Amino acid sequence: MYAKRVDENQKEIVKALRLMGADVYDLSKVGNGIPDLMVATQGQTILVEVKSSEKARYTDHQLKYLSNWRGGLVVRVNSVDDAIAMLQNIRK
Repeated sequence: MYAKRVDENQKEIVKALRLMGADVYDLSKVGNGIPDLMVATQGQTILVEVKSSEKARYTDHQLKYLSNWRGGLVVRVNSVDDAIAMLQNIRK
């Protein structure tokens, strides 16, 4: 079992999403490749993987999880701007 490291920008991303009215749940301690956040907005649930930059890579566990996921939307965000754009696109 590996210790899960939280990306430095995650706190700011969570704050921005909540300010936009989304419910945000931190899943980052779960591990096993599960995305960092569960975001609920307008009757939709989105799993969100937070990365520190566009260059940051997925771990092997994350790639395995994503390849086997049969649920709803999973989105990667690298910044607060990405998170805001994600919500705006979902709410269209």
